[in-house]
Amino acid sequence: MSLSQGELYTFVTNKLGKGRQGTMVACIKGTSSKDIIEVLEKLTIENRSQVKEVTLDMAKNMEAAVKVVFTNATLVTDRFHVVKLAMEALQHIRVKLRWNELDKENEAIKQARESNQKYEAEVLDNGDTPKQLLARCRYILAKKEADWTTNQKQRAEILFTKYPELKTAYHQTLAFRNIYEDNNITSARTRFTDWINDIIEKETKEFYTVANTVKYNLDNILNFFTHRHTNANAESFNSKIKLFRANQRGVVDTKFFLFRLYKLFA
Repeated sequence: MSLSQGELYTFVTNKLGKGRQGTMVACIKGTSSKDIIEVLEKLTIENRSQVKEVTLDMAKNMEAAVKVVFTNATLVTDRFHVVKLAMEALQHIRVKLRWNELDKENEAIKQARESNQKYEAEVLDNGDTPKQLLARCRYILAKKEADWTTNQKQRAEILFTKYPELKTAYHQTLAFRNIYEDNNITSARTRFTDWINDIIEKETKEFYTVANTVKYNLDNILNFFTHRHTNANAESFNSKIKLFRANQRGVVDTKFFLFRLYKLFA
């Protein structure tokens, strides 16, 4: 995370600390695997060999560092970061469709002016224009159908009727998220593979990157299903640091700020 002036720091945390003293294992300036390894190797081999599992995102520099430093640890790709990829692909389709509607509207306005006519936007059954519909459905697409309100169900019905490709992408994302509800690693592997094949078969190009990423990181992703551990503790700790930074009105003296973090959380 960035503390000040865009300088990035890598925080290594211990889940057993539960956000209190003993949580912060190391704070390393930069994200280079070389720097991370150099700092973490200051821990004794005995201590490092006790680490059995490490949750992390899909950054290869972190993965390389963990493999060198914690040789006995199982690598677990964080569930949140994997699902986020699929959600971003879905939102990318929505944004692309909205830009298409904006272009169509601008062209229609131009033609109306050239013919000395008043432009009237298309109004859908719920009172939205197409561009408004695509802007207002952002949070609908992030929720499961069972969690939609009555108004959201109406908006979703209009949305999926007008943009069937968005309906397909939504259900593909939902199917992907539902895999994480499985408790069997073998079944999860099969469902991930089937999902990847379905993306290729239906040629949903926006999901190709997601499919390829899952394919190349599948072993680490599947390790989640052993103990179902996530990166939530680390994300919560990051939020604490951000709140602490905000309460201090930013970071003026980085060294002193890190010293205070050390006293509070190390």
